[in-house]
Amino acid sequence: MFSWIKRYLPKGLYWRAALILVLPVFLLQIIVSFVFIQRHFEGVTEQLTGGVIDDLRLIEQSLANDALSDAVKIATALGVRVVPVDTPFETETRRFYDLSGIIVLRELRTVQSVKAIDLPDDDFVTLGLNVRGQDYKITVLRKRVSASNPHQLIVNMVFFGILLTVIAFLYLRNQLRPITRLAQAADAFGRGVHIPYRPSGATEVRAAGRAFLDMRSRIERHIEQRTLILSGVSHDLRTPLTRLKLGLSFLPDQDREPLEKDVEDMRVLLDEFLVFAKALGEDSGAPEPVRPVDLIHQLVSDYSRMDKVIELPKDRFPDIRLMARPTALKRALENLINNAFRYGDRVQLFCHLAQGQIVFEVHDNGPGIPNEKFDDALKPFHRLDPARNQDKGAGVGLGLPITEDIARAHGGWLELGKSNELGGLLARIYIAIER
Repeated sequence: MFSWIKRYLPKGLYWRAALILVLPVFLLQIIVSFVFIQRHFEGVTEQLTGGVIDDLRLIEQSLANDALSDAVKIATALGVRVVPVDTPFETETRRFYDLSGIIVLRELRTVQSVKAIDLPDDDFVTLGLNVRGQDYKITVLRKRVSASNPHQLIVNMVFFGILLTVIAFLYLRNQLRPITRLAQAADAFGRGVHIPYRPSGATEVRAAGRAFLDMRSRIERHIEQRTLILSGVSHDLRTPLTRLKLGLSFLPDQDREPLEKDVEDMRVLLDEFLVFAKALGEDSGAPEPVRPVDLIHQLVSDYSRMDKVIELPKDRFPDIRLMARPTALKRALENLINNAFRYGDRVQLFCHLAQGQIVFEVHDNGPGIPNEKFDDALKPFHRLDPARNQDKGAGVGLGLPITEDIARAHGGWLELGKSNELGGLLARIYIAIER
């Protein structure tokens, strides 16, 4: 029932922790301020003002008996100053932050002879009194009707609350920094970048950091061993394949051609599998700033030398730079373009920005892929015979999986769909600009 609140909560760990820290302090200050003002200031002010009202009634009674001298003596004894005036005293002021003044005004207005109440400062309260047609100006010390400086407690509470919150913020940032460094190291490793990391911080964070380092070491060792094994297998198999081709050259043509085709398919399969295994390896190069517009024009130029035209439906592309492996990213786009030319004769290529990401789109006018087979198309060595005509080329079902792995290594992903422009397959590569 509170799921709607999640839309308004911070997304980052630091700001969520800050909210957990600040919100209780803020609410506590509001509650304490309200209770203190309601119970202490209001109650104390009512009691003090009630005592002054009793003094005013005594003075009023003496003035009503035309005994001004007696009233002055009584007022002096009570610490009240009474001065007859010719014109009524009508000045009424109250500072907006004088919270106790609200109770003072409310209580003093219960005296019928009081016609005006002035609260100019924290020192005095001036009253306009009318008794039997005669006006008087009465001055009472402010401390007799309310507590002095009632806002000091609130000011001190707010000041020290802010000061302690800032100190807690600094401590909180130091505690969350190891978690942030761990997240950055894990995110970089997911993109194939190895950045130095040393576990630090609280015991639990150190344990998570050591577990990450162990996991990273095992994965890197596994990838290295896999690459070495596949490279060795590829190297060892090339020699017998070469001997087979040499031996087949002595056979008659009607027997040699089918066997040579099988050997060539084996070579292509072996090369593609090796490329798939090493797609994210060191041969892809280190991440560096890449301009997508330069990469697109380079691809257009490369394919034009092979008499293949890549259409650019947009005149201008985003002039930005992103950190990427240019060799790997170019290989991913080449895989999509080769598939597009294999199954169609028109290919469109362009890129655009979408929510902090650069999106490369490759359209073709081929038969496309049914929606329910998009997942199968991304599986290694899976060939979609019913959907895409395999007589168009010697693909082995590794182009799209290689492209997907390269996209994931750059913090993005590969998405397949139907092209509205050409009616065939639409392949999108999403790459984060800032990571």
